[in-house]
Amino acid sequence: MNQPHKVYIALGSNKGDRLKHLQDAIDLVFKRVGKINIISRVYNTPALGFEEGASAEYFYNACVFVDTHYSAEEVMIKLLDIETELGRTRQLSGVYESRTIDLDVIFFDDDIINSELITTPHPQMHKRKFVLQPLYDIAPKMMHPKLGTSVLQLLETCEDQSAIEPINIWLKNPMKVYGFGDFNYIAIEGNIGAGKTSLAYQISNDFNGKLILERFADNPFLPKFYEEPQRYAFTLEMSFLADRYQQISDDLSQLDLFKDFMVSDYDIYKSLIFSKITLPEDEFRLYRKLFYLMYKDIAKPDLYVYLYQNTTRLQENIKKRGRDYEQNIQNDYLEKINTGYLEFLKNQTELNVKIIDISDRDFVENRADYLWILDEICRKTEA
Repeated sequence: MNQPHKVYIALGSNKGDRLKHLQDAIDLVFKRVGKINIISRVYNTPALGFEEGASAEYFYNACVFVDTHYSAEEVMIKLLDIETELGRTRQLSGVYESRTIDLDVIFFDDDIINSELITTPHPQMHKRKFVLQPLYDIAPKMMHPKLGTSVLQLLETCEDQSAIEPINIWLKNPMKVYGFGDFNYIAIEGNIGAGKTSLAYQISNDFNGKLILERFADNPFLPKFYEEPQRYAFTLEMSFLADRYQQISDDLSQLDLFKDFMVSDYDIYKSLIFSKITLPEDEFRLYRKLFYLMYKDIAKPDLYVYLYQNTTRLQENIKKRGRDYEQNIQNDYLEKINTGYLEFLKNQTELNVKIIDISDRDFVENRADYLWILDEICRKTEA
């Protein structure tokens, strides 16, 4: 997957329940824009720019750092929608007014953007202490791409002398509701084209997991198997058996102090599932003996997630990712794999299994579908 964009968003509210408006906005940014990395402290700041004689409540201001796969314009549209949903009506007169919520993109990567919808860096940020102070909390070394000056330096030289005060209430990061840190090892499984690698990648990135990816692309027998399955089935399965054993042994034994857990896009038992489909009975019995001899001491995942996709969606995904050697995979082969997994999982008593039907979901393109899958996983862990 492509690396996410780094977005810094300023939030403000001076109307109604200000703290609730900020928290509601952060929750919606998480649901619609992307991962919330860091949230600044909340500051009580005077209302600046209002017409003389106009009364306005003090603002609560904060900043958040977000990872997103949306473009700058898409992010801005989503923020405007969030403002509207939370009760703000933007006026075209240019006159400052009290508002339930104000959301502004301060930085979008290191990009300099000037469009009808969005300008980054925000053209007024260096003049506003109520933006710079919370931004300093989360990104003091961030460089202004036009001015060539850090946020710290901008704050130190800012001419705005407004008195702003931190409050002793912290906004909550909605990421914390997911309990992936309760596990040491999570395996994401599924059929060919189900999306297991994509999901493992997203979870590892969002929740600080050590990512373990199957090295199938390096297997020289895989293209040959798809061309001549009967000839190369045993050779392929034996090579996978050895490769998976070496990789999972190495990865599970190497403790990473900077990661909270491990997440893989395969489980060792897939060797048994695929070999039972591809091998004749006598070869499978031999293979199974070797499997249990090799894997008897390998740690099992604390959580086993199986992504179920119907055959039509699997074929669509296979065509979309465009691996030449996969393009002639037949429907009946995919259906046998699904059946093999489901029969295996039905009889499992030692694994903590969660089967999730994602046939009508696109968690790569649709963030709501991704969050739905996270909810499904965590609903299982809380049961």
